[in-house]
Amino acid sequence: MFKYVKHLNYPVNIKKKDLRMAKYLLTQFGGANGELGASLRYFSQKFSMPDEKGKALLNDIATEELGHCEMICSMVSQLTKDATVEELKKYGLGSMYTEHGKGVYPSDSFGNPFTVTYFAVTGDVLADISEDMAAEEKARAIYENLINLTDDEDVIGVLLFLRQREIVHFNRFKELYNYYKKKGY
Repeated sequence: MFKYVKHLNYPVNIKKKDLRMAKYLLTQFGGANGELGASLRYFSQKFSMPDEKGKALLNDIATEELGHCEMICSMVSQLTKDATVEELKKYGLGSMYTEHGKGVYPSDSFGNPFTVTYFAVTGDVLADISEDMAAEEKARAIYENLINLTDDEDVIGVLLFLRQREIVHFNRFKELYNYYKKKGY
């Protein structure tokens, strides 16, 4: 069971329009290493965990990743607020506008739609947790790259928060990996 709290984990209050940055941020919603894939990966993998400790951790992080999707989508929406069709076209968002108007659609920054082929569920506890650690490291690296692409402090603050959460998730997965490795899985 999930409980929805009607506020974001970190406030998103972007004041300046920046369609270039909005396009880049889309990759953290629906790209290969984005938050949507992470959420679905962890939620699916939890059913292969051998005990409640693993199931609870994967479920908790999966739920938090959905919150990260909401934060990224809020950022994209705020960065594109009041954008004209001409501006959307100028910054490479014309194709997305064609299909989705000003809606935020899960894709990468190139416009490729999200696909579940971005992640795996092997049913092998250690293999899945290893993939999870790698996913968190990739997301951390992408957040660092995104930070380097902007000078907007409102954007940077949110990205720093999300980057830090990736580090926390990596460490939690590493602890779980070591725990299961010690138990002989």
